[in-house]
Amino acid sequence: MPRAAHEHLPPTGVPPLAELPPHPDVAVIGAGAAGIGAARRLIARGLSVAVLEARPRLGGRTVTTRLRGHPVDLGAHWLHAGPINPLVALGFERGEPLRRAAQENHLWVGRRPGRPAEAAAFGRAWSVADRAMTDGARLRGEDRAAASALPPGLGPWGRRVALVHGLVSGRPLTEVSLHDFPSMEYGDNFFIAGGYGAYLARLAAGLPVALGTPVTTLDWAGEGVRLDLGEQGSLTARAALVTAPMMVMQEPAPALRFAPGLPDPVRAAIDGFRTGIYEHVVVHWPSSPFHGRDRLASLIGGRLQPPGLLTRVDDTPFHYFELDVPMAGRLDAARAGADGARRLVRETLSEQVGRGALRDLAVPAVTEWRHDPWSRGSWAVVPPGHTGARDLLKQAVGDRVWFAGEALSREQWGTAGGAFAEGERAADAIAAALH
Repeated sequence: MPRAAHEHLPPTGVPPLAELPPHPDVAVIGAGAAGIGAARRLIARGLSVAVLEARPRLGGRTVTTRLRGHPVDLGAHWLHAGPINPLVALGFERGEPLRRAAQENHLWVGRRPGRPAEAAAFGRAWSVADRAMTDGARLRGEDRAAASALPPGLGPWGRRVALVHGLVSGRPLTEVSLHDFPSMEYGDNFFIAGGYGAYLARLAAGLPVALGTPVTTLDWAGEGVRLDLGEQGSLTARAALVTAPMMVMQEPAPALRFAPGLPDPVRAAIDGFRTGIYEHVVVHWPSSPFHGRDRLASLIGGRLQPPGLLTRVDDTPFHYFELDVPMAGRLDAARAGADGARRLVRETLSEQVGRGALRDLAVPAVTEWRHDPWSRGSWAVVPPGHTGARDLLKQAVGDRVWFAGEALSREQWGTAGGAFAEGERAADAIAAALH
């Protein structure tokens, strides 16, 4: 797998961490949102914990770096679903600098701001499409593709709605279970000053975490578990919680192996997830025509249409130009890499606003989570027919191996909040089993 373009960018900080206990009750594999949430909960429940993280940093796919003196999130940035997201509630409890996401968006049609009638038609298309998919999901009938519920007759606006939903779901709607659609809806979202990754790292302060410690094999043949740490030896524990992304465990070339192999239904559940792709091309663009803090922009017209653009991030000149599955696929097929993504941004935006408007545009960072060896994608997507995998993977294997992560969250899949909640859920199950 090629090296991800963003891997060289360091986090804004690493908090003080505790030493690992020599004989922990629970070994947690992964120090992303799920691993951090689980470790906090397990310690609160009176169990000793050792968290093993392959990367030299915390946060998994939630990381904040510093670009041109400003903290910028390279992975998760939105705190979605505020009323049910535990990281929102915890943030308010801790006095973290949360702010509600703007509801006003930009509509740009053929190198000009959208007219009121166009904005109204666009809004109607969103409402009709979302209502149809939500109603289809609530019927809880056949597990079919979300695209199958889109009503006909939405015209060009409907194509735009499907394009954006394909971006935020990680794959085109033809490849996403309709049963997952309600959790894709935007509403009551938050951002956090200083970055989401920096916030998550703060939550790990004082936890027993070993960074730069990949687990190559999880042996669950005995009474407890034994984790092979390569040149760093091994570690034994009473139980293990695996929070690594599904793609990292998928055959035929998993980075984490199990000995003995997992039961066939568990293996099939892991292998059945699809790779979700949602990449940031971080754009520094002081003279951008899009004004207003943290606003989404829909650019319509022309040959190249970006599926997503978040403008003036944190009231700065930074913007997120998003890459979806088709865009990333074209770059990879051409072996274009990060420089190809930079050229794509310039070509697309020059078509939308004119080349002269890009005189001060720069691209200081491009993410490639799909090429990150410890992620292999932005999140895991449930294809049609695979929704039952979540419930299956929430059950313990051999009474000593559990799984957690965003992939197992029904209401908050694909999000750091969902991963954190799943980590807490698994921690409670482990505590009940071990006490």
